[in-house]
Amino acid sequence: MDKIYINDMNLVSPLGCNLDENWHNLLADKTGLQSDVTVGRYKNITASSIDKSVLDAYCSENDLNFGTEKIEQMFHLALQPLVEKNKINEDSILILSTTKGEIDHLKKGTYIAALFENLAHKMAEYYGFKTKPIIVSNACISGVLAVITAKRLLQMNFASTAYVVGIDLLSEFVVSGFNSFQAMDLNSCKPFDVNHAGVNLGEAAASLYLSKSETLGSFEILGTSCISDANHISGPSRTADGLYLSIQKALLESGISTDDISSISAHGTATVYNDEMEAMAINRAALSHVPVNSLKGVYGHTLGAAGLVELAIHCCAMKADLFLKTPGFKTLGVPHELAVLTENKTGNNKVLLKLASGFGGSNAAILIQKRTNEL
Repeated sequence: MDKIYINDMNLVSPLGCNLDENWHNLLADKTGLQSDVTVGRYKNITASSIDKSVLDAYCSENDLNFGTEKIEQMFHLALQPLVEKNKINEDSILILSTTKGEIDHLKKGTYIAALFENLAHKMAEYYGFKTKPIIVSNACISGVLAVITAKRLLQMNFASTAYVVGIDLLSEFVVSGFNSFQAMDLNSCKPFDVNHAGVNLGEAAASLYLSKSETLGSFEILGTSCISDANHISGPSRTADGLYLSIQKALLESGISTDDISSISAHGTATVYNDEMEAMAINRAALSHVPVNSLKGVYGHTLGAAGLVELAIHCCAMKADLFLKTPGFKTLGVPHELAVLTENKTGNNKVLLKLASGFGGSNAAILIQKRTNEL
């Protein structure tokens, strides 16, 4: 099988309109979480929300005419820099990862506009993709699964390059759903902490560019897997079978051992059930000694964008040989050992294990390796 590389990436969030701004603000201990966010009838919730006026100002200052729709501005800002630096070929593919897309159009009565394919086709046409865009929507593993999908399509020679964009907005529908599960923390979330009480929601757009060519500063995708344990419509497996098997299958494909993994990017939602399940899977895989990080205390849970957001940030961390702390974490509150950091730590961060889990018992794992800085 051909080797597949992540060559480029970008990120739009409350911490910035590009990846550099996000990385700089993350290292400065800034957070996208605010305690006074209003989403529909829900007032003063703690969430990570992008200020529309910031998007408008950024587009204006950079002479970018990306319209007035928030989701389209975010999509463009995430994707355009990658397209400018990496040529779109005749067989290049665009993959959209989202869980709800423009669902607020249902409330407005503009039902057709709510279809995922409308956004995907509009963006594909704008940038000149000749192939039909692909949509991946599988609960909270959508972002990681979209990368896995891109990798497999490239290996099967269905495409030469892939542009993967993950995007989701805060919406009353999503807030209502998580609130009905009593899964939201009224304050900033605390993944894996003894006081973890639920998730904070967020919105973001992130993008990755994949190809078969190793470039300066690229990351090789070593192994991937996605397994559904079909445990429950919303609750994770109490034995962590699906996530554990996803880790094992990714390791098998990669040909590396657990000793080669230097860091873990957890799903880390800060809900009691998810944190305990992830901790169990990590322990069953003999990885309890490996530094674990969750970014939900910075970006909130950005649903279909989450996997891409976290991959982009952790690629920055690997380039900087940095192990990231988990904001909100102080004291371990899961019944399984985990190496969760309370402060950033320097070291040789070469191989990352990215985990994701979602409703319906869906699970995914991806292993990426930092390549050398010289070719």
